[in-house]
Amino acid sequence: MQPKLSFSSYLVIGVMLFALFFGAGNLIFPAQLGQYAGSNLWLAVLGFLITGVGLPFLGVLAMGFSGSRNLQDLATRIHPVYAVIFTSLLYLTIGPFFAAPRTGAVAYDIGIAPFIAEDYTQLGLLIFTLLFFGLTLWLSLNPAKIVDNVGKILSPGIIILLIGLLIMAIVNPLGTIGSPQDVYANGAFMKGFTEGYNTMDALAALVFGIIVINVLQSMGVTSKRGILAATAKTGAVATAFLALIYVGIAYLGATSVEEFGLFDTGGPVLSEAAAHYLGTFGLVLLAIVIILACLTTAIGLVTACGEYFNTLIPKVSYKMFVIIFTVFCFIVANFGLANIITYSIPVLMFLYPLAVVLMLLTFTSPLFKHARLVYVAATIVAFLISTVDGLKTLCQLLEIDYFGWLAPIITFYENVLPFYRDGLGWLLPVLVVMLITGVIARLTQTETVQS
Repeated sequence: MQPKLSFSSYLVIGVMLFALFFGAGNLIFPAQLGQYAGSNLWLAVLGFLITGVGLPFLGVLAMGFSGSRNLQDLATRIHPVYAVIFTSLLYLTIGPFFAAPRTGAVAYDIGIAPFIAEDYTQLGLLIFTLLFFGLTLWLSLNPAKIVDNVGKILSPGIIILLIGLLIMAIVNPLGTIGSPQDVYANGAFMKGFTEGYNTMDALAALVFGIIVINVLQSMGVTSKRGILAATAKTGAVATAFLALIYVGIAYLGATSVEEFGLFDTGGPVLSEAAAHYLGTFGLVLLAIVIILACLTTAIGLVTACGEYFNTLIPKVSYKMFVIIFTVFCFIVANFGLANIITYSIPVLMFLYPLAVVLMLLTFTSPLFKHARLVYVAATIVAFLISTVDGLKTLCQLLEIDYFGWLAPIITFYENVLPFYRDGLGWLLPVLVVMLITGVIARLTQTETVQS
């Protein structure tokens, strides 16, 4: 008989999951969105919540529903080689390529930069990230309860501090909400939708979901239905906190433009607001909490990447992987927050459709009898479109012409695929292919994957 978990158990696990999700991007992107969305704030926030909250919740549920041991095991339903490549790229993206270096850059932008003279900003970043990733390396090689304990104290602390700051912003706004900027003027919802990709939480959910499942199993929940129900409840707790903080920070950003002006990233919004409402004490308190939060996130990401690649390539030790990854994080972090964000966008435009398609296939798998044909066909279609999307976005960000072979493909996609200009050109073709191949699978005896 399955044990019935108490509400407090779901709350504790949900807050743990929130702590896993809550990192650098969860602070800076809604703040920046609020600044630029202006009077179109709520449309932009709605789009952001779908990808920044809805997809991570879907990802956690998918892992609970699938019964898979880990992400690579789930992706093997498409092909074992694809599973290794996709899982490796996902780990590198939420690890040393983008998310982990971003923790150091955000911690500096919010916690340290307000105290540093403008002429010494780059030197300050170099010194801070050297210390930050040095400590990350030491704690990743010497796992201690201090990290878990700091995390347990920090999660409620962050929620209380941010909610307190946001209540002040609502009761006594920094200013009035201004006009929308750039693409937010006419496409606020879709811009918010694609901005939600930047949190990388939907990708991380495919990794964190297993952590939640392991905790639930250790508490005696072992049946597939029990795990799915418990995962849904804990996921709802985590994503509710995320949604609340996103909405509040976006509102804070929207009301801050009149007082502070527009920033290149969302980082300074929180530090300026803390100084405005709470003075130097607030700024120091925010700095300590954010730096520690980013540090625990960095340790978690580096540790997870080190463990995964050590299982993939056992000849290279966990210690060596951790050293390589932290050194790489240090180097990338010194390119600055704006550059990290810019160069992550093309990768996310490529990876997100593949991750979402895997989630959709996981939930619909029983309908097409777990036929490998459907998994492979849908993934190929998503890959063909998302690869072009990633390259197109890269060219736009670098302000260079499309490659000769790329231009006609983009033109074809723009003319043929619904929602392509909004970054969702992959969705309808994938659904159509899933439907057609699903019918074929049910009518014929095709090869199936393990359900």
